[in-house]
Amino acid sequence: MAEISRVLVIGFGVMGRGIAKSFADAGFTSQVLSRRAGQLADIPKGVSVVVALPPTPPDLIIESVPEVVATKRATYAAIEAAYAGKPILTTNTSGLPLPELESELAYPERFLGTHYFQPADTSAAVEVMAGTKTDPAALEAAAGAIRKTGKYAFVLKKPITGYLINRLLHAILHESYHLLATGVAPADEIDHAARLIIGPRFCISGLLEQKDIGGLAIHADAQRSIVPALDHTGIPNPYVQDLAKRGETGAGAGLGFYDWRNTDRATASADANARLKKLLGFLQSLGPREARIVPQPRQVEEVGETGDAREDRAL
Repeated sequence: MAEISRVLVIGFGVMGRGIAKSFADAGFTSQVLSRRAGQLADIPKGVSVVVALPPTPPDLIIESVPEVVATKRATYAAIEAAYAGKPILTTNTSGLPLPELESELAYPERFLGTHYFQPADTSAAVEVMAGTKTDPAALEAAAGAIRKTGKYAFVLKKPITGYLINRLLHAILHESYHLLATGVAPADEIDHAARLIIGPRFCISGLLEQKDIGGLAIHADAQRSIVPALDHTGIPNPYVQDLAKRGETGAGAGLGFYDWRNTDRATASADANARLKKLLGFLQSLGPREARIVPQPRQVEEVGETGDAREDRAL
C-alpha cells in the first residue's frame, strides 16, 4: 500500500483543527475541508483550507463532522463518489458504532475509526480501530501515518463500542459513581485513591502486567469475592444522569461532583493540563525498560463465556 503523505480533515471544530495541525507539524500535506473556509481564523501553520473535495484524491481522509449518523453517511457518499475508494477513510467518532457507519459504504475495506483525545495536536496517543471489513493493510497504513506525527497508535483489530480507552475508563468510573452515590466514600477520597495508588502503579506496569507481577493466584481468588459485589446494573448511573439533567455539569457550571463556585476554574484547568504535561515528560525521561525485564504478550485464543465462568459469576 502506498505511503500516506496527503491528509484531508473534514470539519474544522476543536478536534478537526488539532488533527490537521498534528499532520502539518509532522511534514504531511495537510488540508481541512470546511464550509466556513472564508470565515475561519486561527488556521494552523502549514494547513490549507478548502471548501470542496480537492480534485486529487488525498491518501488519508479523517472525517470529524458532528456525531450524527445521517450526516456522516452523507459525507462518506460524497467522498466515495468523488474518489471511488482510493483514499483510506476514517471517522473520528468516539461513540457511534463502526458497523452502523460502514453499512452503506461501497468500499468498506478502506474504512476504519480513529479516536483522538483532546487536545488533538498535543495528546500522546490515538486509537485506530478496524471496521468489520477493513483491509489490515489500510489499518496499518493509517496507524503508521499517525505514528509519524509523534503519537502512539493503539490498534484495535475489531470494532467495539467506545474503543479501548473509554471502555476501561467507564468501567472504573461506573464503580466510582456507585461508591459515591451509595455513601461508601466521598469524591475526594475516591480521587485520592486514583492519585496515590491506582494511577502511579498503572503508569509503571499497566493493568495486566501489574497483576502478573503480583501473582494471579491471589488475584483470581479476589475476583471470586469482589466481582459479584460490583455494580453490574448495565445502565448509566442515575446519580450522574441526575446531575446532568439539573445542569450541574462540572467546573464550568459551578457544581458537579465538587462545588467549584468559589474556585478559579480557568486556573484549575490550566494547572491540571500543566501537571499532566510535566508528568508525561517525567515518565518519558525514565526511558525504555531494559529488554531483559520486558515480558512478551501471549496470543489469547478467543472464547465465549464458559459454563465455569457463568458459575463463577453467580457465586
